[in-house]
Amino acid sequence: MSARWKRNTVVAAMAVLVCAAAALNWKYTGEQPAGDAEETGTKILGEAQLVSGQEDGGGDGGDEAAVYTGDDYFASARLTRQQARDSAISLLQEAAEQPGADASVANEASEGIQVLAGYTMVEAQIENLVTAKGYADCVAFMGEDSISVVVDTGTGELTAEDVAKITDITVTETGYPASGVKIMASN
Repeated sequence: MSARWKRNTVVAAMAVLVCAAAALNWKYTGEQPAGDAEETGTKILGEAQLVSGQEDGGGDGGDEAAVYTGDDYFASARLTRQQARDSAISLLQEAAEQPGADASVANEASEGIQVLAGYTMVEAQIENLVTAKGYADCVAFMGEDSISVVVDTGTGELTAEDVAKITDITVTETGYPASGVKIMASN
């Protein structure tokens, strides 16, 4: 009973960390004020905004330098992804090293670590291949059956050709169907 509880705790912790990473990804690629709305502080639904996690300084313009630029977004996204992975791996290692842990818990923890390491390798490969195609930067977030790719196109817009190139790379590297691939342009 204790081994099952530990295993379920590890699985639940991994699920929470993956959800947190997805929520942070959504937050950092969420809504962005547009044109006139930027002056009033209102937001337009469907527009993307890269944020630093800090509120605007009340329109005085002093905090505008704190808003993430394209390069900072990608570095921040990679750091957040890596921290979530490191935390999940740490929990899995602790579960496997618990005194009295049976072999099945250790095996499941080892398999979980291998899956996360595999995600990291595939994400890095996709990021390298996408940037090799001429894009300024790229970050990928891989899940069990889907992947999100955020790319810096330079213009903030994705053409059908961009989507086709990135989808081809992602499908080839992951084996996921095109329906499991989400591609977004950073602003």
